[in-house]
Amino acid sequence: MKPPVTVSMAFVRGMLSGIQAQGRACEPYLLQAGIDPELLHEVSGRVTGEQYVALFRLLVDRLEDDGICFYHRRLKPGSFATMLRSALGAPDLEVAMRRIGRTFSMFQDDVELVSRRVDGLCGWELHFEGGAERPHFMHEMILRIFWRLLAWLAGGKLPPARFDLAFDTPVYAGSYGSVLPAELRFNQSYSALWFDERALANPVRRDEAALRLFLSDVPWNIVLPRRRDDSFSSRVRIHLQLSLPAWPDLSSTSQVLHLSVSALQRHLANEGTTFQSLKDELRRDMAIHRLVTSDVTLGVLALELGFSDSAAFQRAFKSWTGSPAGAYRRRSI
Repeated sequence: MKPPVTVSMAFVRGMLSGIQAQGRACEPYLLQAGIDPELLHEVSGRVTGEQYVALFRLLVDRLEDDGICFYHRRLKPGSFATMLRSALGAPDLEVAMRRIGRTFSMFQDDVELVSRRVDGLCGWELHFEGGAERPHFMHEMILRIFWRLLAWLAGGKLPPARFDLAFDTPVYAGSYGSVLPAELRFNQSYSALWFDERALANPVRRDEAALRLFLSDVPWNIVLPRRRDDSFSSRVRIHLQLSLPAWPDLSSTSQVLHLSVSALQRHLANEGTTFQSLKDELRRDMAIHRLVTSDVTLGVLALELGFSDSAAFQRAFKSWTGSPAGAYRRRSI
């Protein structure tokens, strides 16, 4: 079952902030990606993962810039592919990191990837040229992309230990769970990604054939937010999806996961969520996908999502997104 993925409009606005800073109009890109520009004004609005990836692809292709206008020098398409290719053949992740950092510095002068080791952790700090303040999304994008690249080189597994962010906690911080899925520390001297330093000794497990496959869908592989598969939140969400069209309650879910109700609640609280929140997020994501991609009636959709009637579903949908379900569909078509 392909999990539904939706993305907060905060990250859509962030993705567009580079071209907006240059005075370019963003509406044509949104419309071509199937996103109504009016959604930019919705604080709680969301788009599907497919729309988000389509927007990124459009920006890269039309601007001919892998950096989508966030760097003073345009990153010619293929820059990230070149960085990955430079790491192939490295004996371990530590050497691969050095090669990637060196190649990245050849393409731009805005930010340096500085390797660090502290208290059993290692990673990269982002040192921006001249200490200039950069858009929050630029920090988020660089951390997300380079973590994904390293994880891919290491065979697909590189659990992040922490992400540092060199700015105040944003109002959309609650949406970071699937973008930077680890402990977050704001107001740090440098933005940084951290993981267990023992991973530096991991061999690079990729070759040219694997690289070509990965590059065949780079936006999906490195841009789209993802959840940590090893979290209790993910285990609950997967169980809910596999149980459809039924909607299990907390008690039955805890039994399937071989936990007491209180233990599951405690684990979810440590991850900053609750069972009901996960259930509502899944319903929200499924609803947005169905509204955007089909002509299903609101009554049928309400039953699919486990609501007693259309009115109950519409009340819930407005509380999730700030918009009525019907109006959301009209804007998203």
